Amino acid sequence: MILENIPVGALESNCYVLALGEGRDAIIIDPGAEERKIRKALEKHKLKPALVINTHGHYDHIGADDKFGVPVYVHKLDSAMLRDPMLNLSGMFSLAYGVKSEIKMLVENQIIAHDGIELKVLHIPGHTPGGIALVLMKPDEHIVFTGDTLFCQGIGRSDLEGGDGEQLVKAIKEKLLSLPSDTVVYPGHGPSTTIDEEKRENPYL
Repeated sequence: MILENIPVGALESNCYVLALGEGRDAIIIDPGAEERKIRKALEKHKLKPALVINTHGHYDHIGADDKFGVPVYVHKLDSAMLRDPMLNLSGMFSLAYGVKSEIKMLVENQIIAHDGIELKVLHIPGHTPGGIALVLMKPDEHIVFTGDTLFCQGIGRSDLEGGDGEQLVKAIKEKLLSLPSDTVVYPGHGPSTTIDEEKRENPYL
């Protein structure tokens, strides 16, 4: 399996390119900026972009959604953020941006399956109302992409509109910390970690 982590933009959001192998279709998670940088990773493995998944609707994770000509998946509770620059915060902190691509809405426990890859949607509200994590189900390699919910030694901020700190911690404990301890966590910012490390050392949990 191919898994490329590409930090993009001023806030160094982690964009992930995922594919079963060389020359296959690619799933792009959180292409927040720097289309050229993401395309270099695609070209390196001769991958064809097939779909984009946003873990949530903030501008630093959606800024290059339209650059690949593919559908964009997001939880239904964050779908309005993709179209509205004030909701996704680009209207306040950056150049106003709204996604023009086709948007497909996700719900809890939905399986996103494409070209041998299967990802299960876990709804983790609290950073945004529709924040999600994506558990890799196939191939089974004990991996979860957590967006801005769970970080290495941290959790997502909850002081922005739609945030709820208690809700966030509750969802992390119930849905993420219950994953196998050796599950590798690939967050929306910063280095990877494991569920075991966060259980033992995360001061917010």
